[in-house]
Amino acid sequence: MNQNVRYPFVFKFSTAAAAAALTVSLLQTGCGNSNTSGLDSGGAPARKVTIQNKGSDTMVNLAQAWAEEYKKVASDVNVEVSGGGSGVGIAALEKGTIDIANASRNMKTEEIEAAKKNTGKEPKEFVVGYDALAIYVHKDNPLNEITLDQIAQIYVEGGTITKWSDLGVTIPGASGDEIVRVSRQSSSGTYEFLREHVLNKKDFKLGSRDMNGSKEVVELVSSTLTAIGYSGMGYATPAVKMLKVKKTAGDPAFEPNVANTLAKTYPIARSLQVYTLGEPQGALKNYVTWMMSDAGQKVVEASGYVPLPAEARAKP
Repeated sequence: MNQNVRYPFVFKFSTAAAAAALTVSLLQTGCGNSNTSGLDSGGAPARKVTIQNKGSDTMVNLAQAWAEEYKKVASDVNVEVSGGGSGVGIAALEKGTIDIANASRNMKTEEIEAAKKNTGKEPKEFVVGYDALAIYVHKDNPLNEITLDQIAQIYVEGGTITKWSDLGVTIPGASGDEIVRVSRQSSSGTYEFLREHVLNKKDFKLGSRDMNGSKEVVELVSSTLTAIGYSGMGYATPAVKMLKVKKTAGDPAFEPNVANTLAKTYPIARSLQVYTLGEPQGALKNYVTWMMSDAGQKVVEASGYVPLPAEARAKP
């Protein structure tokens, strides 16, 4: 097990100068034919604008909350949100059929090249928040912490941990000892993230319960005494427990929370990003800027995720 698991978001934290440059870039971009003022240039009612937003199931609740809140800011802008996984959103962006792809992983080089080939535009990445990828067990499970290697041995092909007794755990009321592995479908950015940063790019074991969404992972774990699953920290409920995670057996264990994510001590945290085709224009530019503003970041925090630091926020 490679203990030097990198934080993909470490390099995403912008300095004040970088944030300022991003803000200037956004604000100086032309507004195209759309506007969110409510009136067109002749004083007539502005046409309605629809923004198509698709992708990460980790981010789908956040994206919906953003869309609802933004309606109060720009009543003539309708943001249509759907999930399906980061890969699904990115594939749609490659084809030019959506305006925003939500992703809990970074776009791959081949995906960027495909988008450029198909649309003539290079995808533009905006980091809009952070997430501590949580390891969930049933609330009655006595286990409180786990190492990265133990997570890997549970999920990786050929992994040696198959029973709770392998972790020294006896679950009260459970009819068996076998670990029920709850996972995500391969189009999920969360699946890709765990595979890359915990399984060291090795394949998952066969036989897991593969869920279509983040919420479904937590729901299954909450109803299954012997289950373990992984999902965004924003999907926690009282029916499950989020385990503390440590890099190695000799390291301290950290909870998946805002403070530990910002302090870079939680070992499996990640950035959340949205992608557009080229520099966003008009209503789309306004919306992306708002997501990264104080108002949009309040929605990130209210949704259970980690907001951008003040110096990385945009000024709409």
